[in-house]
Amino acid sequence: MRNHHHQEPRSSSSCAACKFLKRRCTSNCIFAPHFRSDEPKKFAKVHKVFGASNVSKILTEVPEEQREDTVNSLAYEAEARLRDPVYGCIGAIALLQRRMVELQVDLALARARLARCTASVTSSLPNSASASIAGMENLGECEFPVACGGLIDGFGSNDNNQSEWSQDGPAGSDFGQFPYMF
Repeated sequence: MRNHHHQEPRSSSSCAACKFLKRRCTSNCIFAPHFRSDEPKKFAKVHKVFGASNVSKILTEVPEEQREDTVNSLAYEAEARLRDPVYGCIGAIALLQRRMVELQVDLALARARLARCTASVTSSLPNSASASIAGMENLGECEFPVACGGLIDGFGSNDNNQSEWSQDGPAGSDFGQFPYMF
């Protein structure tokens, strides 16, 4: 007779780990709460990268309330390691950091162009306060792409900001140690 005193209710079928390992799933199986039977690929990937014995040891050493996060981290790292055997999730992090730097440069360029455009529009307005207010109401009619030297055309183009970039990335960055960077 099967013992039904376990932490989380589950179906009578074996968990994905026990199915994969071709063993009987017991009521106190450490894998069962985290590797459901309908997610066989999750355990297969974790097992391929870390091994069932290591995963079991990790889970027994981690407090029970942190096990779900631990399994999610192992699954993410295993997926990343299988996609990129050399860098794993560090490759994904470096890619995101590179994209963040590119977006920061694009934002700085947009702010500089907006400042130039705002300066050219305000310098063309008359000095009187009432005329300035009337001029600001018509600001929406200003052709920003023309007044700003083509705000939309060429935005984000690498040709416009090559002087700000060195071979190792943006000037002053410390991202050279990461793979996939520039």
